[in-house]
Amino acid sequence: MKNIPQSYQEILQQFDITALNEMQLATIEAGQTEQDIVLRSPTGTGKTLAFLLPVYSRLKPESKVVQAVVLVPTRELALQVTSVVKDMKIPFKVTCCYGGHPVRLEKKNLQNPPAILVATPGRLADHIRRDHIDISQAKMLVLDEFDKSLAFGFQNEMGYIIEEMPLIRKRILTSATESLQIPSFVGLQNPIRLQFEGEEQTPQLKVKLVKSPDKDKLETLYQLICNLGDSSMLVFCNFRETVERVSGFLKEQGIVHDYFHGGLEQIDREKKLLKFRNGTYKILISTDVTARGIDIPEIDYIVHYHLAPKEDIFIHRNGRTARMHATGTVFLLQYVQEPLPYYINKPLETFELQENVSPPPRPEWKTLSINKGKKDKVSKGDVVGFLIKIGGLEKDDIGIIEVKHFFVLVAVKSRKIEALVKRTNNQKIKGKKVRVWVDD
Repeated sequence: MKNIPQSYQEILQQFDITALNEMQLATIEAGQTEQDIVLRSPTGTGKTLAFLLPVYSRLKPESKVVQAVVLVPTRELALQVTSVVKDMKIPFKVTCCYGGHPVRLEKKNLQNPPAILVATPGRLADHIRRDHIDISQAKMLVLDEFDKSLAFGFQNEMGYIIEEMPLIRKRILTSATESLQIPSFVGLQNPIRLQFEGEEQTPQLKVKLVKSPDKDKLETLYQLICNLGDSSMLVFCNFRETVERVSGFLKEQGIVHDYFHGGLEQIDREKKLLKFRNGTYKILISTDVTARGIDIPEIDYIVHYHLAPKEDIFIHRNGRTARMHATGTVFLLQYVQEPLPYYINKPLETFELQENVSPPPRPEWKTLSINKGKKDKVSKGDVVGFLIKIGGLEKDDIGIIEVKHFFVLVAVKSRKIEALVKRTNNQKIKGKKVRVWVDD
């Protein structure tokens, strides 16, 4: 890759990337200057790697303090950014801090300061007040999805954190859409503004209307799912209570799916996303927490069970499909007496539901859970060997493997998983006996 530093090329090889897109190249070029950066680019265009490469280029191996702080609005985005840093395989420590699990676990990890600290504003502000971490020497600040952090009401925490960073020399702010006004406490001065609208994606996103004869759209949603068949989809609702009610109805109809919202425990949120990624289920009912900043695959269909109250929410929801030059379709469920929102300013094609259509087939994959993980030095290779040698599987029977600190989740062909559990439960990986079960 021309004009890309050799150190970057080695990192890109870790991701099997042979060419960077225009946005990433522009961000890298701006990162080599001393000016701050404000980057706006659609969801799914590779912003995380784009800002991490300039951050990496400024890290000093001899420094033993926090050098860069990356603030993100959600736990999921914190984990995603941290995962990308680790996948870069650079010789610098990264630590992730977020709410929803014990502070004491993070406190212990912070005793040896990381070069890169990724955190949600509330949790990092708490650590600073408790004197768990000193960020006063950090010279780089990244506010990823900064507009969402502001919309979530993190102004006070962000301002407090930035006050604790008097030596900032480089600021990088990212957003997926036209942002709110940037507060003065961020300290921007004559930044380089990079804007990528993603015009090439717009024609590939189709928006269709589905009419519901009932104000309660449950039956219409069920019929739509049957019409769409064996496809992946995100169904957006405006409220947690609706998410669970819709999920309960679909469960009664025998539709394999799961639900997701911000009120769930962190471990449950993480496992639900893992199983959505590995194909254990293809339908996820969710609030807008999944519209941005989480690591999920390309989605075939977006379904608005509730119409989004604001245009920016509508845009973020739809950004989960038709990403990176792919195509996608969005469905709006509309009660016949319900007005369309103000941001729909052109006629939409009506999608006619066919009657008496069978439900989609059950997914090809199920998830196997193993009670050992990174803390036990278990790797993906160890898991594959275990499942083939002891479990009797073929390579094609094994799908996505995700090794976490305390556990492993593995996608396994549904028809093989029950017999697999019987053969492998209480057997050994790397000399240690493991418990194995189907993670329903």
